[in-house]
Amino acid sequence: MTAEVLLALIPVVLLIGFGTLLRQRGFLDDGFWSQAERLSYYVLLPSLFFHGLATAQLDALPVVDLALTLILSTLAVAGLVVMTRTLLSVDGPAFTSVFQGSVRFNNYVGVTLAAGLFGAKGIALAAICNAALVPTVNILCVLIFAKHGSAKLTGIGVLKQIAVNPLVVASLSGIAFQMLGLGIPPGLGPAMRTLGAASLPLGLLCVGAALNFSTAQQWLKPVAFASTFKFLAMPAVAAIAAILIGLKGPALTTALLFQVLPTASSAYILSRQLGGDAPLMAGITAAQTVIALVAIPLVLIGLTTWLAL
Repeated sequence: MTAEVLLALIPVVLLIGFGTLLRQRGFLDDGFWSQAERLSYYVLLPSLFFHGLATAQLDALPVVDLALTLILSTLAVAGLVVMTRTLLSVDGPAFTSVFQGSVRFNNYVGVTLAAGLFGAKGIALAAICNAALVPTVNILCVLIFAKHGSAKLTGIGVLKQIAVNPLVVASLSGIAFQMLGLGIPPGLGPAMRTLGAASLPLGLLCVGAALNFSTAQQWLKPVAFASTFKFLAMPAVAAIAAILIGLKGPALTTALLFQVLPTASSAYILSRQLGGDAPLMAGITAAQTVIALVAIPLVLIGLTTWLAL
């Protein structure tokens, strides 16, 4: 397991680092990165999720057990974050950033690592993880923004944010195609598969380009608070849930992987749109991306070894 995790992590680290280098050197216009992120978020990644779920052999995978493990552990940790808010002494917008840093995850890193570990089966497992987590996490985050963000959302606004999320729509549509036994039309399937494959390298380059380490040191306590929940509490609670539910094998490893991923750069965009503390969110994202380089292999190797005993 140790060698597999490290080998799967190396290309992720290299692509993120290369994205940071390209941005720092000004090799591409600054406007490219926002457009590339938009393309990845609204077209490429949804194509990957839809195609992966619509074509996956889900009958051979523990779909329900995997989804339950992820949803229950996410809800439990989200509740803990809310209950311990008073320990931070931060205002509402800052708390939205801490909350996102505790529960939101980087899809690009997760799918790339799952594919590196388990190949096509890993992509199918990652698609199930996203189908379970994307709606759950987005609903939780939008509700937190509605209560604590400076741009207050109405009930209709909350529902709209969830309903138009491209990852939610793609995941649920893929599941619907799978359940109804619908096939993707000839020619369209390979095109969507190619678009989805492009989301992984481009998404990781965008992650690297979005990193801003100059802000991370300004909010040590909120960064440490969010990272403790993200890298310790979340995978630990997921492991406990997996034991109770009986999740094992590659599905268990993938569940732990997704629950120890760093916060996505899309959290910064959501923070700007919905009245959060965007600079703090940028600091949390940058710090967690670095921490994850050590946390992911340690948590995966440690917890899978413990669960196998």
